[in-house]
Amino acid sequence: MIACLQGELFYKSDEKMIIMAGGVGYELFATGVCLASLPDIGHPVFVHVHTYVREDALLLYGFVNEEEKKTFLLLLGVSGIGPKLALSVLSGIFPRELGAAIRREDLHRLIKLSGVGKKTAERLCLELKDKIQWIPDHAESKISVSEVIHDEIARDATSALVNFGYPLVNAEEAVMKTLSTAEDPSLVSLGDLVKQALRLLA
Repeated sequence: MIACLQGELFYKSDEKMIIMAGGVGYELFATGVCLASLPDIGHPVFVHVHTYVREDALLLYGFVNEEEKKTFLLLLGVSGIGPKLALSVLSGIFPRELGAAIRREDLHRLIKLSGVGKKTAERLCLELKDKIQWIPDHAESKISVSEVIHDEIARDATSALVNFGYPLVNAEEAVMKTLSTAEDPSLVSLGDLVKQALRLLA
């Protein structure tokens, strides 16, 4: 099993990356947040990895941190959720907010996620409510976001940038600037918001 991977970024797209390590190119599918955090091609990179084995394939999935990986594995344990949908969910919400939404049984928030309908949202709450307690409550995060940022995705994007090491003030400014220049801010996905904000901060 491959648990993590360190090497040189050879390729990246909106859904996957290829990392060269020891003369071998490893193809990994990843969340939008993980892909948005990647450096430029040719630079060193480190990702957490889950090796998914099935009869007809061996697939690798990359994650920005251990929390994201553990949440992915929890999602795979929910009936009807496979790797593709689990990645889609984590591309639209951070583990802490997901944990809070499941604890509150906030179906309204969950069905906003791509590929998640009412029945899937109900299954998430039913099957994960007692398993997701290890994720700190989103509301208890030590990150204090300015009141000017009310939108959940903007708040999560800011949180991600701070986790990447950027000062809170700079992170908030980059997120707000990105949203202010978007044609329709309500249509900007979490992954795209983080990616564009990172470009401003680079």
